[in-house]
Amino acid sequence: MLDAAPGQVQAGDEETFLLRKSSQALGRVAQGGGGVTVPGGVSGEAGRGAWGHGDIFRASLRGSAGRNAGPGEPFPAEPGGGGGRGLSAASRRPGPLPRRHGRARRAAAHPQAPLEENGAGGRAAGLGGELDARPAPVFGNQLIPSSMPLKKATVFLNPAACKGKARNLFEKNAAPILHLSGLDVTVVKTDYEGQAKKLLELMENTDLIIIAGGDGTVQEVITGLLRRADEAAFSKIPIGFIPLGKTCTLSHTLYPESMNQVQHITNATLAILKGETVPLDVLQIKGEKEQPVFAVTGLRWGSYRDAGAKASKYWYLGPLKTKAAHFFSTLKEWPQKRQADLMYLGPTERPPEEPEEKPSRPPLYVRLYRRLRLYWSPPRKEIPQEAAPEDWEELKLSTIEFSIATQNRQLDLTRTEDFMDICIEADTVSKGQFMNRGSQKMRDPHTCPEGSQCIQASRCILQLPEGAEGSFGIDNEEYEAMPVEVKLLPRKLRFFCDPRMREQMLRAAVQ
Repeated sequence: MLDAAPGQVQAGDEETFLLRKSSQALGRVAQGGGGVTVPGGVSGEAGRGAWGHGDIFRASLRGSAGRNAGPGEPFPAEPGGGGGRGLSAASRRPGPLPRRHGRARRAAAHPQAPLEENGAGGRAAGLGGELDARPAPVFGNQLIPSSMPLKKATVFLNPAACKGKARNLFEKNAAPILHLSGLDVTVVKTDYEGQAKKLLELMENTDLIIIAGGDGTVQEVITGLLRRADEAAFSKIPIGFIPLGKTCTLSHTLYPESMNQVQHITNATLAILKGETVPLDVLQIKGEKEQPVFAVTGLRWGSYRDAGAKASKYWYLGPLKTKAAHFFSTLKEWPQKRQADLMYLGPTERPPEEPEEKPSRPPLYVRLYRRLRLYWSPPRKEIPQEAAPEDWEELKLSTIEFSIATQNRQLDLTRTEDFMDICIEADTVSKGQFMNRGSQKMRDPHTCPEGSQCIQASRCILQLPEGAEGSFGIDNEEYEAMPVEVKLLPRKLRFFCDPRMREQMLRAAVQ
């Protein structure tokens, strides 16, 4: 039994106290009496989340939504106050009522990241970072009709990214914002490499997909998404990217640069909530036997890629590990050449963008007239049209590195042609140049140095000789080198981006 005075709770009697308060609240609702108070000392906007007609919930006394309640500490339950928000007179009337997006019980599921309203903005307890969390409750406090379902967000989280720190970074800095925004969030954590591809085959309908990881996680998710039989419909789902990995190439395109990792993660999460999107090109890379692999950055094959992949083995040399990897690479074989045959097609004209809104259905008499006209008119004879022969260009390669890159690094939203950049680097470089350029390529892998042959193509076929050396690097993930066909899928996927970056792209296109 409770021995404390009304309004106070002992630490060991929390459940009994909550049951008694809930019974009293239900009795008041049945009698049409005073407002129902929500037990829980919630001090932030999250504590004023899911409340509506007959909706009684509790915020955990020790959850992240509110402050901890110690033994004998007063338990606030004012009928109209901040933490114990009561039901208004309108909420006691029968019939459908608007509800809030935000759910305090979802925010309480993350006790590691308390968000407290302090008048000047929220503070995220994540790696010592400061974050203005006010925009998240703004989205969560918007009223929606009770008949409208919440937006579903499916998050694919790679806990192994960033040397195993990705899960902690996500739960402390991104998850509280997503839960406060009112999204129905489902977090899917991958356990091994390649699991995201299989999970995408089983994924049900969702309103948006969020990728929390690095380049490898992005590559797995889009590959699994575009391998589906119904990829035409699922490819229209907008995708958000939360950069948590060691290499996050897309973050340079989608979000402003930031030296603070916590701020970079929170900016990316808030950009997803704002809803601005940009179309990104995708490369379809298909071998002779296996299913196609998809990439948003590009493909690399050559000596720079192979040497850079071994740089981590020389970690004990500190900042000299990159130089050491390229230096030891020159001792094995020199000059290092890659020989192959290349066939490619030139750029294609960009078709006009399809309107996002579907045209309205015509009136009944218009539909009847069309049906009668089709019924009485004689069938049209279709004249078979011969497909125009494709003008393939052929080229023999002898290069130190061959790379294919999309235009996603420098987006031009107003360009009239679709193409991918093919860079064939000269094989006549000295060992000193090889080491210097190798360091540059660690920062920008798809940079094309002077003296290289640059080709713009929409489709290409790379024929490798038997026993070809090296491996492919597809979005910084290693694959076996084999003959492949690379096809550009222009504007295939839409990614959320920061509104400032989109404005910057449009201004650059006008200039």
